[in-house]
Amino acid sequence: MKRLFDIGFSFVAILVFGLPCMGIVFIIKLCYHHPVLFRQQRMGKYRLPFEILKFQTLINEKPTRLGAVLRRTGLDEIPQFINVLKGDMSIVGPRALTQYDVERLKWNSSFHDVRWQVKPGITGLAQLNGGLGKRISWFWDKKYIATGNVVLDFKILIASFLINIFGKKRVRSFLRRKH
Repeated sequence: MKRLFDIGFSFVAILVFGLPCMGIVFIIKLCYHHPVLFRQQRMGKYRLPFEILKFQTLINEKPTRLGAVLRRTGLDEIPQFINVLKGDMSIVGPRALTQYDVERLKWNSSFHDVRWQVKPGITGLAQLNGGLGKRISWFWDKKYIATGNVVLDFKILIASFLINIFGKKRVRSFLRRKH
């Protein structure tokens, strides 16, 4: 069921974002003259390496003007829907980490093996609640792995979309007022 959700949603996302993506590609090629896609080795399910795709947003380690907008809105991650269609990633799951990240976080022990039993996601609970440290990210990754299902995936997807439009602080404060 999750794979069907991933494939279906990825096709819809590619159709919806197809025209904006063509504009992004055109601007990157015209203004910045560098590769359109950023490619990087990440660790996937069972720690198998795969090449993640994103729109190129940096020149000499600094965001371009377009890159800053793409990162702020999450549009830099649209090419990851190709990773989902290829089966390297899921729409929702733990963040895809580099080997360096795994070593830096000290998540390479057998204690953390549960994290590698699912595909990494474009978004997830840790990404929504992120920026609060490795223990908090680990908590949310474990919670998702233990309770994840298509309904939760859909809720995470909606929250991610709202955060990309309105910003994390606004969405969090709105959700706090609702509870």
